[in-house]
Amino acid sequence: MEETHISDGVLSVPARVESLLFVADGPVSTQRLAEALDMPVGQVEQALDDLEAVYVGRGLRIQRVGSRVQLITAPEASSYIERFLGLEARTRLSQAALETLAIIAYRQPITRPEIEAIRGVNSDSVLRTLLSVGVIEETGRAMTVGRPILYGTTFEFLQHFGLTSLDGLPPLEMDLVREEIL
Repeated sequence: MEETHISDGVLSVPARVESLLFVADGPVSTQRLAEALDMPVGQVEQALDDLEAVYVGRGLRIQRVGSRVQLITAPEASSYIERFLGLEARTRLSQAALETLAIIAYRQPITRPEIEAIRGVNSDSVLRTLLSVGVIEETGRAMTVGRPILYGTTFEFLQHFGLTSLDGLPPLEMDLVREEIL
């Protein structure tokens, strides 16, 4: 693992990546980081891996969704941060919202009609709530009749649930899913 400090007046690659992530106002692609640092994407990926190892047990994390990354605070520190910043407690999501959010998280990108087919009820108001809270976003349009909107989760979704990537979602227990469908 490369050290994240200054040697001979030059910042290490992980330190340079960390600096860019610190000033970024949101998720940034590894390609954009590589371009800014004038280095191959593979070298940026290695630096991100090094930073993730350095952050184990510390107050920061690297959050990844596809090729986009963001520097975030550790989810375990959220109550301290909220108190420090004077923020109200997190928004509580209804059971219907959590159910819809789970469908989107595991099946994304997914359309409203597909969500409603799974839930068996109209999901317009729940989708509006999830969009306003910022845990889902429109990711495009399906290439089917009517071109319905596709929904997916956001970085805020990951932060809300203390995940660093979608890989952190618990695996679906297919036996339970089959029982509910039957």
